[in-house]
Amino acid sequence: MKLDAIFISGRTVNQGVNLENKSSTAYFDAAGYCEMNSTDAGKISTDPGNNVKVTTDFGDVVVPMRICEGNPDGLIFIPMGPWANAVTSPDTAGCGMPGFKGIPATVEPTDEKAPTMPELMARLK
Repeated sequence: MKLDAIFISGRTVNQGVNLENKSSTAYFDAAGYCEMNSTDAGKISTDPGNNVKVTTDFGDVVVPMRICEGNPDGLIFIPMGPWANAVTSPDTAGCGMPGFKGIPATVEPTDEKAPTMPELMARLK
């Protein structure tokens, strides 16, 4: 079962605090997850902590899912970092910063393992 969604990314306090230790578990916990509201999680029959695969025209990534009731229906959020970058366009339109908002995506439950930052970097090269 897949959910059509809009993907956005942005900075979070925890993601920023852990920037200096990107290969740590703390950084993965701070930036390697996908938030959605409980209605959307119910549509794909998954629970918090279960892994989901987020796919866009630019790539895919597997991350644990978290609930954030502040997210509107159909909106998913992954903090800025390598996991968000895996599904973001590399095109910066000349400004040096990719577009982190409004990217059409699909989200589906998966039994695949979420990659650590070194594993993800090795895959993306």
